[in-house]
Amino acid sequence: MNHRRKVTVGGVIKYIVLVLVFIFLAGPLIWEISLAFKGPGDNVYAIPQYLIPKTPTVNNFVEAFHRVPMAHYFANTLVVVAINVLGNIIGCSMAGYAFGCLKFRGRGFAHGLFALAMLMPTEGLLVSTFLLVKSMGLTNTLFGVALPGMVGPLNVLLMTNAFAAVPKELIEAGKVDGANKWQRFVHICLPQVKGTITVVGILAFVASYNDFLWPLVALSDDSKYTLTLGLNRLQGTFYTDPRLVAAGACISLIPIIVFFAIFQRYLFEGLQAGGIKG
Repeated sequence: MNHRRKVTVGGVIKYIVLVLVFIFLAGPLIWEISLAFKGPGDNVYAIPQYLIPKTPTVNNFVEAFHRVPMAHYFANTLVVVAINVLGNIIGCSMAGYAFGCLKFRGRGFAHGLFALAMLMPTEGLLVSTFLLVKSMGLTNTLFGVALPGMVGPLNVLLMTNAFAAVPKELIEAGKVDGANKWQRFVHICLPQVKGTITVVGILAFVASYNDFLWPLVALSDDSKYTLTLGLNRLQGTFYTDPRLVAAGACISLIPIIVFFAIFQRYLFEGLQAGGIKG
């Protein structure tokens, strides 16, 4: 009896914790969706608040499209995202191969720098990053927005661990067959870390798509704005309708939801596979 009571109490506690986690994680999203569908007859500042709109409408979404050029901002975002994803897949794979499979002087120091860069807050590097991009003449360009995120420190460490886990016998067999470093990288090591490459691509997509602070600093021309930055124009200096802001946020969520719906299987397979194939 005591054992059954303990199991029951433990199960209740587990479900309570799960419900609380769901509320904290999904609660803001549910509230945002509810706010986006509230019409003029709904008091968005009412106390206590309510989730189900009294006068539901889709006019907030239509008005959001009229207020800002969503399609244009989304096209800019796709350019930045494509550069970032491609840069992380190529750059982080090459860096991970060098750290994980090659021996060279200063490898430990360079690897430590990447680990240190991962610990640095983005805000702490913002000024130096801006000055560097400005010195290259890339401010107010989409490439300048994408440049700082083209090789993520975390992604380099993930690829390093993946390449380090590749069986050394395969690499030695390639050496015996006369394959040089590039041939071993392309034909032997890369096929073994496809899962981690997928994870890196997904992480790069999410980070680039959701970035707001760096585009805000790097861009001054509103025709170059990314989607997250362009949505900020839904807020006025003297007037802000939280319904429009919520509708714009919901619209911006659609592409990333579609992306995850398509690639979530590859994400989980990549996390499970680690750095070994077969």
